Amino acid sequence: MAGQNPHAGGKRQKERQRAEKKAEKEAKRKARKADKVNADLNGDVDPDIAHIVPGPQPRDDDDATEQ
Repeated sequence: MAGQNPHAGGKRQKERQRAEKKAEKEAKRKARKADKVNADLNGDVDPDIAHIVPGPQPRDDDDATEQ
């Protein structure tokens, strides 16, 4: 006389949650990829490096007078 397992529904629920989380992560991954492509097409500049100028940097006045 086997009764119903009280833990049987939990496994299905965990599997369903795992599949939903996987689908959410995949959707986020696709959205990030689309944003990256759009940013490249728009020519947006990363705000962290917008102020950086390539090449030699100007000397500080303090460094020049200490010698």
